[in-house]
Amino acid sequence: MRKCPYCKIEVGGDLVKCPICQSKLMGEPEKAYFPKPVNQQRRSNFYKIQIFVVWVIAILGLSAEYLLGIKIPTFETIHWSPILVLWLAAFEFLIMRQFKPGTGHARKVTSVVFVILILLIFTTYFFDIVKIKGNEVSLFEITTDWIAPTVIVGSIIANFVLVLIDKKGNTMSYLLTNLLVGIVPYIIIHFQGKSTPLGWIICLVLSVIFFIGVVTFKGRTVLNEIQRRFNL
Repeated sequence: MRKCPYCKIEVGGDLVKCPICQSKLMGEPEKAYFPKPVNQQRRSNFYKIQIFVVWVIAILGLSAEYLLGIKIPTFETIHWSPILVLWLAAFEFLIMRQFKPGTGHARKVTSVVFVILILLIFTTYFFDIVKIKGNEVSLFEITTDWIAPTVIVGSIIANFVLVLIDKKGNTMSYLLTNLLVGIVPYIIIHFQGKSTPLGWIICLVLSVIFFIGVVTFKGRTVLNEIQRRFNL
């Protein structure tokens, strides 16, 4: 058993430092009381490595633009490095969400989809017009009219599958997620007085279809969860 030369206490296990004064313990260690969190240590090392890489990329990007004056061809007036830093910050946020305990699969899928879509729309707003075979094409319109609804349809399908295999009673969160991502964009576009793109119409229809599917296959589970969450 190890001893602290300053606190004059005996410390069992394989601790190296005194739990009171943090001084180095003297004597031979005993068998560890608790198993070492190997998986947690690996995750911690992975997180430290990736956050270091993210910092390096952010610093290099800012230095390349503001110190070396490197610009993107045909977009010389746009500051691209802050947008790069914003993407890196979003990446860090999503990584933390994946490691955060107690976060449901539906929330993880939805957070990834929304963060990526918001950043994609924000980026294409600045890097909008490009020339493809001599014709000007709006990346912003392509993103808002086709890419965004396509990605959301994918998240709706993923959430529907997660509903069917969910065993923790979180069905209502899946239902609300599918309804919000399917119906709210359609309502916003409709009240703007614009013609609704086909992609958003498909997104709305599939949202309603999968909502009915969840109620059909998990109806009793949904009712029990609503009663439990709202204390009915």
